[in-house]
Amino acid sequence: MQNLFKSLVIEENPDGSFSSSIKKKSISDLPVGELLIKVSYSSLNYKDALSVSGVKGVTKSYPHTPGIDAVGIVEHSETEKFKIGDEVIVSGYDLGMNTSGGFGQYIRVPNKWACHLPNGLSALDSMVIGTAGLTAGLSAYELEKLNGIEDRKAVVTGATGGVGTFAIKILSILGAKITAITSKKDCKGFLKSLGADKIILRDDFLNSVRKPMNKGTWEIAIDAVGGDILSGLIPSMKYGGTIACCGNVAGPNFEASVYPYILRANRLIGIDSAESPIDKKKKIWNLFGKEWKMNDLQKLFKSVSINEIMPEINKTLSGNQIGRVVLNHKQ
Repeated sequence: MQNLFKSLVIEENPDGSFSSSIKKKSISDLPVGELLIKVSYSSLNYKDALSVSGVKGVTKSYPHTPGIDAVGIVEHSETEKFKIGDEVIVSGYDLGMNTSGGFGQYIRVPNKWACHLPNGLSALDSMVIGTAGLTAGLSAYELEKLNGIEDRKAVVTGATGGVGTFAIKILSILGAKITAITSKKDCKGFLKSLGADKIILRDDFLNSVRKPMNKGTWEIAIDAVGGDILSGLIPSMKYGGTIACCGNVAGPNFEASVYPYILRANRLIGIDSAESPIDKKKKIWNLFGKEWKMNDLQKLFKSVSINEIMPEINKTLSGNQIGRVVLNHKQ
């Protein structure tokens, strides 16, 4: 076991701004926990970009190492549940928020945050999926229980982002008829390749919505955007329709009346992957290794080294990121 390792460190400057650098940290710098894990891969999520930006609602104190996802090898274990050499996934909880995260080559965490990498899923693929795919998976899992998915008319917002990308993939595997809503005019081919049947540009969608009740168009929805997009989705669902709400990049506030709920029996359900029980996360990871297995993940991500991650974070903050970014600690 090496004592020093590379880590992306975000620091708060005296003027209140934030800066990043690659630093050598010691294993002794890590918080207490039953598992010491050598990280193979991490992935870039919007919450990581917020942590880098100094959003105190995500990370309370600095210096800090982001990275809410990690997969790697157990190098020290204080529990019988995990043995040295086991390959494990850690996603969410406090990792990368206030606990040193996967943008470092080592993490130390409570054993209850970890699950074994399932059969049928490689370490790299697990981080291509990451929190974004896990969130999409949890959304699809709930929609399947409430409405069913096969042959349903589905809509996915934020379609070129991490959650949207995997939402389309999963819904396509499960047989839905998918409309993708995006602000990116040049991504129609990409979205079609994921399994979208129809693409609507964001502004066209917003201009078509009538409130408080619009023509019922879709039976199920995965909304990774919030804000005015969610305000437009709510009056656009068919009778008995359900929206899985899992993001707020367009803002946390939305407008709605009671009419879609009391006249169409619609439902709006919240999806959280960070604090979801570990047994539920295991179930979703296992689905990705079996029923939801995807053999074409190579086209959904780019791999970067720790020295190349900051430009990708900036692209995420500006809304210009497409697909997934994997941090490869082996590069």
